[in-house]
Amino acid sequence: MKKVLLPIFYLPPISWFSIFFQEDAEIVFEQYENFPKQTYRNRTNIYGANGKLSLIIPMNHNGTRLLKEIQTSTREKWQQLHWKSIKTAYQTSPYFDYYEDQLEGIFNFKSNSLVEFNLNALKIILKILKTEKTFSLSDEYFKEPAALNYRDRFSAKAETDFQVENYYQSFSDKYGFLEDLSIIDLLCNKGPESMTYIRTIKQK
Repeated sequence: MKKVLLPIFYLPPISWFSIFFQEDAEIVFEQYENFPKQTYRNRTNIYGANGKLSLIIPMNHNGTRLLKEIQTSTREKWQQLHWKSIKTAYQTSPYFDYYEDQLEGIFNFKSNSLVEFNLNALKIILKILKTEKTFSLSDEYFKEPAALNYRDRFSAKAETDFQVENYYQSFSDKYGFLEDLSIIDLLCNKGPESMTYIRTIKQK
């Protein structure tokens, strides 16, 4: 088994799952890094009626930079807003109705911890995918870890460096295929075929 160090993302992009589900990978989630801004740790991309839409979890700026101590904002109703955006974007997709109750449960979770929120969302996604995968959390920070390091591999600002095949998306007739969006996009459009699709993804 190879040890793989992965970042803890908010409803991660599809390519992240291609690494997470590697059968020979022992997954360790990084929780002791300094929180990097403008990454998938507190944002996810979905396909809205006007194209790509970023949903960003607002942070409570309390001075800490350690990811495991990062708190989400309690002043903004971001959970309700994010769920409304997802529902609006995917309510006409083939499988949204099938998964709606489970997906809504992601946003009913009560925790101000970003890490706890993201991990709970992941557990719900794994239930929807009808699969299990064990993982552990890091217990300290290594600048140059012995494990395969994917902490900086997934960019929210640049094109993906994974090869992903086109599939039908609700608004693709209007804007074309948007690659490597949130796992939410794949689930709502591919449903039970999502795991099969994930396993076709290759690193460039």
